[in-house]
Amino acid sequence: MTIREATARYEAWLGEHLTLLPADLALKHQNMREAVFPFLRATYYRWAQVWPEVCEEAAAAPAVLSVGDLHVENFGTWRDAEGRLVWGINDFDEAWWLPYTNDLVRLAASALLSDRENDLAIDPNRVDVAILEGYEEALQCGGSPIVLAEHHRALREMAVERLKNPVRFWEKLEAQLSPVKKVPDSARKVLERALPEPDLECRWAHRRAGLGSLGRERFVAIAEWHGAKIVREAKAVAPSACRWAEKGGGTAKIFCEEALERAVRCPDPFLHIKKGFVVRRLAADCSRIELEALPREHDEYRLLRAMGFETANVHLGSGRTGAIRKDLSRRSTGWLRRAAKWMVEAVEQDWKAWRRGSK
Repeated sequence: MTIREATARYEAWLGEHLTLLPADLALKHQNMREAVFPFLRATYYRWAQVWPEVCEEAAAAPAVLSVGDLHVENFGTWRDAEGRLVWGINDFDEAWWLPYTNDLVRLAASALLSDRENDLAIDPNRVDVAILEGYEEALQCGGSPIVLAEHHRALREMAVERLKNPVRFWEKLEAQLSPVKKVPDSARKVLERALPEPDLECRWAHRRAGLGSLGRERFVAIAEWHGAKIVREAKAVAPSACRWAEKGGGTAKIFCEEALERAVRCPDPFLHIKKGFVVRRLAADCSRIELEALPREHDEYRLLRAMGFETANVHLGSGRTGAIRKDLSRRSTGWLRRAAKWMVEAVEQDWKAWRRGSK
């Protein structure tokens, strides 16, 4: 199956589960042409389809409830119930039971691909070392939420740097919004319930954001509250693309909420899954962190190590620590590096084919 055939079949299947927006899908297809890293982010369905074949040895590993669509820009910050800044994985839309190696290989491959666009200051041959160091440390200690308070100084400085200019957050958000005449009742109700007070006067809009989820309904409610703007977002969810890749169709349980609940995590009190939507607060301190937004002096090795640690925080929720550690101990040195490079080659091949077919 070619990348164009896979895309058409996946989108047809996805359309059976939620409303797709043709103009946003067209934009997604255009963004897939621009560079290979956005292509990777936009095509998790293709990854789910090909990675067990390309990385057959790596894929023979204990299964855990995984993130699925993990990559270096699927991390962000939020405030916990105590108002503390927490850092971790930002999106569980594609959560599924997978070999634990899937998340590690995809994270490493995304780091190699993003290096070409974001000029990461890390030796590509050390990407896997950093990720595995963090991952194995978390397995050994039982994991820990990454709260940016007393600890994690380097990571805290990286995250806080982008919070110094909230105006930039609002400018970017406004650029992603377009007014809507009518918001579906289901989305309107979950957004209204997520606001701090009932009957707040809201501005309703559709938001174009992300890459993997571009094409889905994504609505926001913007209100004034105590002298400043607040935002809540509702994004449509569907079964993981893994269901399509494994079965070619049909429906399945959505594992997003279960993955969040199982993980070693300090939860975001504003994040909920209601009536087919992921509902969350949006703010400068509650959003995905893009690599290009980090300060110049950020330490990529520490950042990737923290990403590996946080990945283990998610996997620990499946209670298979012993099986994972046993499997890791039998793997040869460099297994993650090799698997990531093979997947980079597969993604690049699909990207070039997409560009040729899209002209």
